[in-house]
Amino acid sequence: MRFLLCNDDGYRAPGLLALATTLRALGAVTVVAPERNRSGASNSLTLDRPLRATLVADGVFMVDGTPADCAYLALTELLPEKPDLVVSGINAGENLGDDVLYSGTVAAAMEGCLLGTPALAFSLASPDPTDYAGAARIAGELVQKFIAEGMPQHWLLNINIPNVPAPTLRDAQITRLGRRQRAAVSIMQRDPRGRPMYWIGPAGAPGAQAGPGTDFHAIAAGVVSITPLQMDLSAYATMPDLAQWLRN
Repeated sequence: MRFLLCNDDGYRAPGLLALATTLRALGAVTVVAPERNRSGASNSLTLDRPLRATLVADGVFMVDGTPADCAYLALTELLPEKPDLVVSGINAGENLGDDVLYSGTVAAAMEGCLLGTPALAFSLASPDPTDYAGAARIAGELVQKFIAEGMPQHWLLNINIPNVPAPTLRDAQITRLGRRQRAAVSIMQRDPRGRPMYWIGPAGAPGAQAGPGTDFHAIAAGVVSITPLQMDLSAYATMPDLAQWLRN
């Protein structure tokens, strides 16, 4: 069994190291990850300069690019054989609801799926995680399920794991994406020369569309959330209304 492991927190991130240890007990692992934290990079590819992939240890590459760059380079250039599964994470922090539009963790998995390999994205739902043991165990169990039963190549699963002691983790639940409240406004400061500069504000709290059946609700209940994602963003339900709008 061959695994490609990526992330968005960088090749030295503790979540990635914990997940690599778990996966190496199950098969051959190649790590291709950013040289630094690239959280929030989403699906961006670097097109304005060449990329460098540096072998820093046996089976471990760091790339001076985005998480999507890492998956793309691995699957098109660096790996001698196509992996059986792309695994991204374990992210330091949740990727729930609207977060998936910005998440580099999800983007690396999505790039793998776009290139024909099933993919899992793992996140630990904590603002400041310090212990990835429970999350790594859950990840290992789900990967073993993949080994036993397989996954269609178009499957992309976004998996969030509650930040609770490993013995208290409850069953997994299939969820849909919830929605957050409007994000906080940007934060303006001034540099030493008095010029304005801006920090992107923190994500909004779970909103009205974060009830039962959503990923937010599962995490709040201490349940592992598994959300299937798709690349087709077409709003099919809107098409009849749009056609009528054009006819008017």
